[in-house]
Amino acid sequence: MKAFYSVAILFFVAVFLSVLIGCFYGYFYPMKYVTEIKSIAEECEVSPSLMASVANVESGYNTNCISNKGAIGIMQLMPSTAKWMCERIGIEYSEERLVEPEYNLRIGGYYLAYLLSYFNDEENALCAYNAGLGNVRAWLADKKYSSDGKVLDDIPFEETRNYIVKINKNLRHYKNKYK
Repeated sequence: MKAFYSVAILFFVAVFLSVLIGCFYGYFYPMKYVTEIKSIAEECEVSPSLMASVANVESGYNTNCISNKGAIGIMQLMPSTAKWMCERIGIEYSEERLVEPEYNLRIGGYYLAYLLSYFNDEENALCAYNAGLGNVRAWLADKKYSSDGKVLDDIPFEETRNYIVKINKNLRHYKNKYK
């Protein structure tokens, strides 16, 4: 009988821990807008796990998120970047619509695809998503940050270094979810 209670207690502890771990991952790595992300990622030819990671790190999937620099929505798009991207991909630009999940994800997905194509390097593209294309071009041209002009050896902005770490943590999780 004692063995039965020990097994029962272990079972309930295991179930409790499983639920707790599930809550942890659900809180830190939410699965929101999955259908939209998969569809848009395929359209843009971007990894859905990468898009989800950027969305989570940028805004935590908060559609009404506005940064202190003026970036808007889930993918935290600067209005000027969103307008330029809309012109490039041929969709009508509306700053008011940047809070709409699908609209914001589409523009952000295409912008991410553009940066990936431009740099042909995921880390450089993600640095540019965070710090701006001009900054990354300047860093690549500076021997202090890039020995070959193609890959960054050092990221001068602490915020951008931390951003890359957060994206990589998210990627490890979302790669398992977006198979």
